[in-house]
Amino acid sequence: MQRPHGDRPMLQQINTASLKPAPLGVDPTTVLAVIPALNEERHIEECVRSLMAGSPILRLVPMVVADGGSTDATVSIVKRLATEFPNLKVMHNPKKLQSAAFNIAAATHATEKTRWLVRCDAHSVYPQNFILHVAEALQRKGAASVVIPMDAVGETCFEKANAWVVDTLLGSGGSAHRGGSRSHYVDHGHHAGFDLAWFRKIAGYDETFSHNEDAEYDYRLAQAGGKIWLDADIRIQYVPRGSAKALAKQYFNYGKGRARNLRKHSGRLKLRQAVPILSLAGSLFGVLASFVFWPLLALPLGYISILAGASVAIAISRRSLCGLYSGVAAGIMHMAWAAGYLWERGTGKD
Repeated sequence: MQRPHGDRPMLQQINTASLKPAPLGVDPTTVLAVIPALNEERHIEECVRSLMAGSPILRLVPMVVADGGSTDATVSIVKRLATEFPNLKVMHNPKKLQSAAFNIAAATHATEKTRWLVRCDAHSVYPQNFILHVAEALQRKGAASVVIPMDAVGETCFEKANAWVVDTLLGSGGSAHRGGSRSHYVDHGHHAGFDLAWFRKIAGYDETFSHNEDAEYDYRLAQAGGKIWLDADIRIQYVPRGSAKALAKQYFNYGKGRARNLRKHSGRLKLRQAVPILSLAGSLFGVLASFVFWPLLALPLGYISILAGASVAIAISRRSLCGLYSGVAAGIMHMAWAAGYLWERGTGKD
């Protein structure tokens, strides 16, 4: 059931944390904001209201929820919100995928005035004037796209543990857009905004990608000469998956997407991406080989010890028993990502 608007602790927190003034010189009619959604009744209202918080000119920014065929109350919630925010519309996304949502929105809802395409995620809570600040960063830096750091937050015990570990070295391997604090040019990050001319120049997202479409896009953008600016002053709160099953499915698909991306562009894994694969392979080898030489159990036991130590450390630092789930969440991320990657490498073909 959708929570009442009055019960929004995360939204209130982020909207009062850093009240940057609305940027000057951004014409709201040159911006198109797109929110892909599929069965997001739990998050969509909080997402939309956070995006609309701030300058009154936000109500002049065309905002489209690209729904991929939700079977819950997502669409009815958005239609209700549209009576309050006339700039908000629902668009049907027959292909369901996020990649298709942005391509369709850019083709059907961008006007001759549209210069900036802003990507919003239904699982996120946004700071005031987020859309305007992304457009301003694109305009100011002359970048082909702007990416931003994600600060994970949770409500349930598992979500909190997931959030506490995902932004650490153990959780994300030091990815720049996971809790990063320095603005600089990067080769990849969490997508926030695009120069629409560049987006069209490289034909948008590859709609054959259900996951990792952002990294695939960034590779083609760099090959075409486009620059990607990580703006650490524009941050979002992200609600991670709330169950072990959902987290495993998410990271299995992430691993598959990365394998497809590397195969398509003949790329190589980064060290932080290879570590989960080595952890999975080492643990499986240790278990199987231990029947012949039992000391090899040290491989899986050593990995489990690292996860257990992380759980205890996070539980102590956060002063919450929920932290004990952190190692479990990290292990699921590692193993599911590695399994997805290896599955796609072994069975997939383009």
